[in-house]
Amino acid sequence: MALLFSMAALLFAGIVYTFLVLNHDPSFVKLTERLLPISPEHPLGTDHLGRDVLTRLLLGSQLTVGYGLAALFIAVIIGVPFGLLAGFKGGFADRIFMRIADVFLSFPDTLVAIVLSGLLGAGIENLLLAIVLVKWVSYSRLVRSTVLTERQKDYVMIAKINGLRSSRIMIKHIFPHVIGNVLVLASLDLGKIILLISALSYIGLGAQPPAPEWGAMLNDARPHFQSHPQLMIYPGLAIVFIVLMSNLLGDYFRDKFDVKKEVGN
Repeated sequence: MALLFSMAALLFAGIVYTFLVLNHDPSFVKLTERLLPISPEHPLGTDHLGRDVLTRLLLGSQLTVGYGLAALFIAVIIGVPFGLLAGFKGGFADRIFMRIADVFLSFPDTLVAIVLSGLLGAGIENLLLAIVLVKWVSYSRLVRSTVLTERQKDYVMIAKINGLRSSRIMIKHIFPHVIGNVLVLASLDLGKIILLISALSYIGLGAQPPAPEWGAMLNDARPHFQSHPQLMIYPGLAIVFIVLMSNLLGDYFRDKFDVKKEVGN
């Protein structure tokens, strides 16, 4: 966990240095300064349009990670209540939910997201909607399976005998047993979502130019890979770094909440 905090502090320091000391406009095109090497004014050089690479890289961290967190948050907010209700109530609602879940889980997440993004049209908003539609089912199924196990235990039976309402039992007694599993899955999913956003932005279905999103930056730099490979290496390393950090965070939560290894699969 100390490694995560140190990396976050380093990233924050880089953002402060870039926007307060260097103060470059990430979208300002200056062709007279295109493809400049590393210098004090441009610590990572400039791209093919003369834009400061470090500024775009750090702003891209806010966009790429921010989009990933937004999609993840919405998927959790939708999926967890559905899973709680389906697992606790059962019956017709549970059967309907399971059929919907089966449809979504019949195909790989990436394939469904690509198809939905293509149908909805290019753009980051449509991409986020496609990711939410794909991901909420995973949280619902995870929560449902946990609730099905917990609702058979003595403490839930005692709560029902004492006359507690179903909503109070779910929130006060069952939800604390769910949150650990959800945190583990969410932290591991963050890296997958960031990879998905970057990949679809790379092929033109996500963030559109001139937004400094890491996948879009990879696509912009592709024609210059042989002459200036660092333009692709920098955003590629940033994606690897964030995905690695999310996996480490998932391992930390898995150990902290003593969650079974199957949750991360």
